[in-house]
Formats: sequence, C-alpha cells, structure tokens
Amino acid sequence: MTRYAMLDLCSIREGGGIADALANSVSLAQHAEKWGYSRFWLAEHHNFAGIASAATSLVIGHVAAATQSIRVGAGGIMLPNHAPLVIAEQFGTLEALYPRRIDLGLGRAPGTDQMTVNALRRNLDGDVNQFPRDVVELLGFLDEPKPGQAVVATPGAGSKVPVWILGSSLFGAQLAASLGLPFGFASHFAPAQLNEAVQLYRHRFSPSRFLDEPYVMAGFNVIAADTTNEADYLASSMRRAFVNLRRGQPGKLQPPSAEFNQSLGPADKALLSQIMACSAVGDRDTVAAKLQAFIDDTGANEIIFAGQIFDHEARLRSFEIVAQVMASL
Repeated sequence: MTRYAMLDLCSIREGGGIADALANSVSLAQHAEKWGYSRFWLAEHHNFAGIASAATSLVIGHVAAATQSIRVGAGGIMLPNHAPLVIAEQFGTLEALYPRRIDLGLGRAPGTDQMTVNALRRNLDGDVNQFPRDVVELLGFLDEPKPGQAVVATPGAGSKVPVWILGSSLFGAQLAASLGLPFGFASHFAPAQLNEAVQLYRHRFSPSRFLDEPYVMAGFNVIAADTTNEADYLASSMRRAFVNLRRGQPGKLQPPSAEFNQSLGPADKALLSQIMACSAVGDRDTVAAKLQAFIDDTGANEIIFAGQIFDHEARLRSFEIVAQVMASL
C-alpha cells in the first residue's frame, strides 16, 4: 500500500489573519493524524502575504505539540537561507521535544525573491551552488560527534533527524541518490521532469547508513468533494493562486469563484494545465482513478498531497476523501 502524507502551505485567507491560518493548520494536522496520513509537512516561504509558515521550525513545533503520533516536518527548509549549524540546532531541539516524529526536508531554492534573499542572509555568503556541501555539513552536525570535533550542535548532535532531499529537477535526484537519502519531487507545482528525475534517482542510488534502497515521495494536488461540480468550484481558489504567483502577484488565498474559472483565457489555461499536470479535481471516483494512474506511472513509495481550499471545512472534507481513496487502492 502506498503511504500518503500532507503538505500544508499554512494559507492566509482573504479576510483572515495569521492566527487563523495557524489554527487551521493545527486542525488539519489533527484530522490528518486521525485519517492515517503518515506525515504532515510545512514549507518555508518568505515575503508571501498568503503564507504563514515562514518561521517553519516554530510552526512545526506548534503542530507537533497539538498532535500525538503523526510525523511533522519541513517540506522543506531552504538550506541556502541558513547556516547548517542553526538548522541542526533547531531540528535537534524539535527531535528532543517530539522524539521520532520530526522530518527535515531540504531544498536549494530560496523560496522567495532576490531582495528578500538579501534581507534573509545579510552578510552570509549564501549560495545555492554550495547546497551539496551544506547538506553534508548538516548531516554531520546531526550525527554523533567525532572525537575532537570543535563545533558540536547542542541540541542536534546524535539526534539523527531523518533528512530528505527535495527538488523539482535532476539536480536533487542526483544528490539524493549519491548520498543515499530519500527523495521528494515537487510534482505538485513543477511536474515537468518528474519521471526522468525518479528514474535517475533509482538508477544511481547508493545504499547508505540512512537508507538501504531508494525511497520516492511525489507531490500531488487534490481538490475532492462529494460532486465534481463542487470540487471544480472549490479549485478556483488554487487556480487563481497559481496564476497570480506566475504573474508576480502573490497574495492571500481568495474565495472560490465560478466566474474566475470562466474568465480564464487560453494562456492561463495552458499554464494551469502544465502546473497542475499531477492533480485531481473531482468526486471520489474521479480522484481514485487519477491517483491510481499516478501511482502506477511513478511507482512512488509515498504521495504527499497539497490542496489550497478557501473554506476550512471543505478542505477537511477534501483530505478525508483522499484518505478514504488511498485506503481503498
């Protein structure tokens, strides 16, 4: 049986605030735990008016404190924004507080614009090209300290928090394979190289102290409802968010609008078709068919689901349907 996880963007809704977004994330995680989701991940984004998880490790701790057994983690931490020692200390602390429940997914994109990158790094020489070196350094800080080691992450050393490599290109696949780490592909928003990256990762994978054989997680958008018409209506919020992001106009999550769906021109439809190639919008049967096809095509060990829905109760219902579908496949 394919495992299933959840990626929450901690969306700030139009007319709502940050506290509401954080409360909804906690509620979603508590339901995900009850419905059998394997893990609940949050992502690092900065300078986004519609995302409340910029201080990702803090939100992870908040969610972990409100749940009992589900794994909680980062999908992911954008490592070029940080010193590896700081991330080791943060996630070592989380592991000490919530033993065997914390995941650390690492990405090399900044998760923001260049001006915000400069504000984040100040005088640090952050460089995405140093990402492999930073990952190895971070793995060392999370491992048992070596005799004579001058810098020890406290907390962090010996915590052995599970580390994932996340990406949307062949680069991440190659790095995860060479280090023998699990690999998560961001096919929920950048699906173009999914199959090529997964094949490359599996072909080049080197067994390691972390993992004996390759392990693939793939992202998938889902908007499920009791009827396909309702799901299509709810999906307008996510579609608008994607279009606005590509236009350089990100903002708070907007309420659903049938008029927005009808107003989409050929260029926007083509854009959404490309971005949402790994997605399902519809009733239970529609979602089940598309998910089965996706699992058959990728052979993914685990699917991580995303889905921006304005109404919280409708979002809960959507992920409940997904859990029921995954349990039946």
